[in-house]
Amino acid sequence: MDRRRQAPKFLNLLQIRLPPGGVASIAHRISGIILFLSLAPATWLFALSLRSAAGYHTALEWLQSPAFGWLSLLLVWSLAHHLLAGCRHLLLDLQIGITRGAARASAWVVNLGALALSALFLVWRL
Repeated sequence: MDRRRQAPKFLNLLQIRLPPGGVASIAHRISGIILFLSLAPATWLFALSLRSAAGYHTALEWLQSPAFGWLSLLLVWSLAHHLLAGCRHLLLDLQIGITRGAARASAWVVNLGALALSALFLVWRL
């Protein structure tokens, strides 16, 4: 007898409750994409600042704008999360913290640690 598992007919992604490790894994990918996409604008801004004194002042104006303040907060979260999650993945590859409880705890450390570092940056920036 052929018993195949039926695929879900309705999948609401907002109702799925991922474990902390799943959230850390997905956020690791998202933070990597954000960091990759920020390379081109950062390179352009750096080149603009080195071109001339006027270019430097233009780049400085961009960096001091309120929009860049929010963008820099996003970049700090991305960097912090990607770094912490990368260290977690390396430790898991070395068979450190692979039990369910330890893996869950390290995922919480990654998720909350990135938010805490972002909050510290926000307090420092204000």
